[in-house]
Amino acid sequence: MNYRHIYHAGNFADVLKHSVFALLVRYMQNKDKAFRIIDTHAGIGLYDLTSEEAQKTGEWRDGIGRLLDAELPEKAAGLLAPYLDAVRSLNPDGGVRYYPGSPKLARILMRPQDRLSAIELHPDDCRRLARLFEGDFQVRVTELDGWLSLGAHLPPKEKRGIVLVDPPFEAEGEYERLADGLARAYRRFASGTYCLWYPVKKGAPVREFHEALKALDIPKMLCAELLVRSDRETTGLTGSGLVIVNPPYTLKDELHALLPVLKDRLALDRFASQRAFWLRGEE
Repeated sequence: MNYRHIYHAGNFADVLKHSVFALLVRYMQNKDKAFRIIDTHAGIGLYDLTSEEAQKTGEWRDGIGRLLDAELPEKAAGLLAPYLDAVRSLNPDGGVRYYPGSPKLARILMRPQDRLSAIELHPDDCRRLARLFEGDFQVRVTELDGWLSLGAHLPPKEKRGIVLVDPPFEAEGEYERLADGLARAYRRFASGTYCLWYPVKKGAPVREFHEALKALDIPKMLCAELLVRSDRETTGLTGSGLVIVNPPYTLKDELHALLPVLKDRLALDRFASQRAFWLRGEE
């Protein structure tokens, strides 16, 4: 359990994940009926980018730091507004000191009838997360292996929900575990919207991961990827992807408007790229 998201908070991978996650939340809110967000690897919820850990890597500077005050095309600005406005709400004096992890972002976006289940395995992180939401009856914080929550917490009693699965990928076999976890969760809650995050780097079995997902009996799976640099001179993270199960019908077109802008703003070299495509479904 050496992983700490504070070193990576607000980086380009967070920008992709959180901007799309915010769109999913807003889409669910087109109906008045309550829904539940289940965050399986929640972290501490809120990150201070002036901390020693965040300053050590400075990854946020090439992520949210490039985007928050950038001039954006009108359509992309509208799509990013739920996410960027949430970040701004935590930094009323301007700049970006505080960055919301996915549970804090979810809480900012939630309506009074919506609920959040935030799952975190690491005891210290779970305690910090619980303190962040202390007294908040719309949020339930649970110390649990996030992979187990894909069985124990599904289906939610609201029968509507978003399941965000964002594992740290610090152990071998996480891509396979992610595919297996989705299969197990989908059997319990087939109508849910799932958002699965995965890293892209040299040697990563992304193609095999996609093939494993395509082999599942799930009708609609949309994929979004953003790569900010070449993997020729690094073994580190060069990009990240999201798989969205049961996506909103508008999301594919929205990704076509959003991803090129993110690529242009966040690119670290001329090999940056983006794509949105169906693993299974519309095409």
